[in-house]
Amino acid sequence: MNRHRMTDSLTATELSLSRLTLKTVVVHTITYFIAGLLAYTLGRYEKAFSQPPLSYIMRPTSDPLVMAGPLFQPIRGVIFALALYPLRSVLFAKRGGWLILWWLLLALGVLSTFGPSPGSVEGLIYTKIPPLAQILGLWEVLLQSLLFSVILFYWVNHRDKRWLDWTLGIAFTIVMILPLLGLLVGGSALSQPAPAGNPPLRP
Repeated sequence: MNRHRMTDSLTATELSLSRLTLKTVVVHTITYFIAGLLAYTLGRYEKAFSQPPLSYIMRPTSDPLVMAGPLFQPIRGVIFALALYPLRSVLFAKRGGWLILWWLLLALGVLSTFGPSPGSVEGLIYTKIPPLAQILGLWEVLLQSLLFSVILFYWVNHRDKRWLDWTLGIAFTIVMILPLLGLLVGGSALSQPAPAGNPPLRP
């Protein structure tokens, strides 16, 4: 028992803020992209975002800011890491810490948000989005938060697995490159002159 407690304390002490921040940024960005891609495909976001009630609050999927969404995720990763670091002895040094992390994300970031986010208690009360649509749409954040919790917990506690470092590092790089390529291709398509007899393309 004492040895187990000492090991837990040592692990928590060795986990630096910089290391946790780097890993949190990488894992969050990758899981965000995976869950978002699945939701876009299975949830038909292109159509859903273009029709009421979501069209009143959401940008269309063709909007450059939406396309660049993954590029902003490292910012959120840093914020997550700053919040998780003081709790590292509970979240990463205990068996089953990933489950505590998942519940923490669900409770504070999904179900009981401070604003009326869709799918939250406040969202069900104060928004006009149909309750069933809100509940059915929760699977995306449930999936991402689960993947985030499991992968981050495993990575933090297996520093010796270089293959994992390389795999997640390469995946993160790809996730960062794909939106840039999409923006470049989309921008060049809009800047091309319109064929004769056709109206010019509008941004």
